[in-house]
Amino acid sequence: MERRDIEIFLTLAEELHFGRTAERLGVSGARVSQTIKQLERRFGVALFQRTSRHVTLTPVGSQLRDDVQAGYQRIQEGIAKAVAAGRGFAGTLRVGFSSPLVGEAIMAAAQAFRALHPDCEVRIREVHLSDAFRALRGDELDLQITELPVRENDLSSGPALLRDPRLLAVSARHPFARRTDVTVEDLARDTVLVPADAPAYLLDALIPAQTPSGRPIRREQVLTSRQELLTLVSGGAGMAVVGGQATRYHSRPDLAYVPIADLPPIEYGPVWPVGGQTSRVRSFLKLLRAELDR
Repeated sequence: MERRDIEIFLTLAEELHFGRTAERLGVSGARVSQTIKQLERRFGVALFQRTSRHVTLTPVGSQLRDDVQAGYQRIQEGIAKAVAAGRGFAGTLRVGFSSPLVGEAIMAAAQAFRALHPDCEVRIREVHLSDAFRALRGDELDLQITELPVRENDLSSGPALLRDPRLLAVSARHPFARRTDVTVEDLARDTVLVPADAPAYLLDALIPAQTPSGRPIRREQVLTSRQELLTLVSGGAGMAVVGGQATRYHSRPDLAYVPIADLPPIEYGPVWPVGGQTSRVRSFLKLLRAELDR
């Protein structure tokens, strides 16, 4: 039996109506009738009993349906998997994030992605700025949503997807804790703690090396997690420039978050290895943008 013959036979066995079968398969009623007659001549036995009002399967037709259906379903599933693999969706998509706000958006996009591409697993992991691109370069991630800018010869980046107002995290005992806002000039007052080993150009974009008047800003690199960084700040070891998300995810009685009046928001965007923007990556980014536009 040809594949189309099987489709017509199984659909008629389900619908038991020539007209509905033709409509469902997008063929003519004559094509359905002709195919069934050809199969019956080939097998030498009737597969359907037809009257002016009813169509029913014969015992042989019922047995043929049962025998063919399981194998045909496996064929269809195999074809679907092959098509998905050809389009780049079957397999695993590994996505990294560098902040809770981005992580929350990625989780929502991953749920939509899994529904759209059930044959593709999505794995999500956190990435620290102190080791910003090792996972991408080590083929541990396919895509990362991280702080911008990214200026790496072996990595490509897209436009900003998310923006987060910049705040200054200080100890609740710090004089700035009682301020309604601070400026870049104020950053020269105390040490500003920054992630160790983060790219210099990224640190300069997040925390300027000097104030507008030319005063140096003392930046001390600390190899630390986000929680450790905030603990150091709460103990008075220095200040830290953070995103507005900190008030939501890291609210603590021993910390104060003060808006920085003259610095633009922190921007987050996609990064992937050069030549690595696969169909999976493109589809995920489309869903992520849709999630963020809500």
